[in-house]
Amino acid sequence: MHIDYSQEAPAVAGRLTLSQIEELVAHPLETKPDKKYFIALSISSSLLLIGAICLGLTFYYGTGLWGINQPVGWAFDIVNFVFWVGIGHAGTLISAILFLLRQKWRTGIARFAEAMTIFAVMCAGLFPAIHTGRPWLDGYLLPYPNQHGLWVNFTSPLLWDVFAVSTYFTVSLVFWYIGLIPDFATLRDRTTSSFKKTIYSIFSLGWRHSSRHWQHYEKAYMLLAGFATPLVLSVHTIVSFDFAVSILPGWHTTIFPPYFVAGAIFSGFAMVVTVLVFVRKIFNLENIITIDHLDKMNKVILATGMMVGYAYGMEFFIAWYSGVQAEQFVFINRAFGPYAWAYWIMVSCNVIFPQLFWFRKFRRSIPVMFVIVILVNVGMWFERFVITVTSLHRDFLPSSWGYFKPTLFDIGILLGSFGLFFTLVILFTKSLPVVSISEVKAVADGAQPTHRGGHHE
Repeated sequence: MHIDYSQEAPAVAGRLTLSQIEELVAHPLETKPDKKYFIALSISSSLLLIGAICLGLTFYYGTGLWGINQPVGWAFDIVNFVFWVGIGHAGTLISAILFLLRQKWRTGIARFAEAMTIFAVMCAGLFPAIHTGRPWLDGYLLPYPNQHGLWVNFTSPLLWDVFAVSTYFTVSLVFWYIGLIPDFATLRDRTTSSFKKTIYSIFSLGWRHSSRHWQHYEKAYMLLAGFATPLVLSVHTIVSFDFAVSILPGWHTTIFPPYFVAGAIFSGFAMVVTVLVFVRKIFNLENIITIDHLDKMNKVILATGMMVGYAYGMEFFIAWYSGVQAEQFVFINRAFGPYAWAYWIMVSCNVIFPQLFWFRKFRRSIPVMFVIVILVNVGMWFERFVITVTSLHRDFLPSSWGYFKPTLFDIGILLGSFGLFFTLVILFTKSLPVVSISEVKAVADGAQPTHRGGHHE
């Protein structure tokens, strides 16, 4: 049986040699940053400074500077927490699940997605810490034997978050570092700087590209991928329990775990595409991070976006089917109440605009995909806002109804979290290889026998 391989998109375009791949990825690390780099870094660090100032004032004066009130005790801080945990899902999904499924197209984007996971979880971890109002006591969230008998409430999903997110961060960090070891060795052998050679030698752990090293590496990488895969599903499931185990209408629903996981993958992939559009252009990586990579990621965004849209519709159906008047009121209030503007921004950005990805020319158009993924990120932030705030602001008792308005400090801390994220991303692009040299070489044309009964012309 003859198999036509001509239609198969290559993992690396442009017929690059192995040395050209290495040179292309290592070049940004061996050259001095240009003016554009410092402009981007100054913008992101300025946002980070704004967030740091707002955070410092919050520590000094207290959370009364925020817009939270009675009954809206959860607002921007928890919204931002859930948003950033969601952003952190794409990296481990691309690295672990697609690796186990032997998807070659992941190689060009896995390293960058893994790094974004680490940075997004770091941003997420800030918000529960400051939401407690007394961050200097957050050490008590971690249970440890002590003479005072201070034990945390193990039945609270807020504590489950601490275990889930910290475990996710630890495994993702180790997974990321294991993948970097062969590249550290490659950079060690390339550099002429004695200082860099020392640093790379320490982090490469004596790697010598031997067959034995590769066997141990592949075994460890496989085990970590298998360990990280259930984490992708479990972390946002446990985050959804913050809402789902309560008895508040709008939160008390069993659809939240799969709905949150699909939404996390949806927003995570959108953020990866958002940043990769710039990275592949700035560092001339169009042949390694190809338009086919972006096309496949846009298909994932389309699929998960439809899952999220299904969940939106199912929430209304279940509220009607339950016959519970309070539950029905919450969803009608979401769509037509005081926060209707937020609800319809959410629906438009998450359900309507991604439908353009059904068309191949839109999936493969850089300007179109960039606009859509930005809208997805906006829509997913508003989704968390709608879930959190609209369920709280009108409770069972009309006498306790209220309206949440964010203050400048709420907005400043949100901007600061984006500043922290993009500052870390920008620093990463000039300090570590944004693409896995060893993995891309392994799938490059000519790296392995073709087994196609012939040779390329």
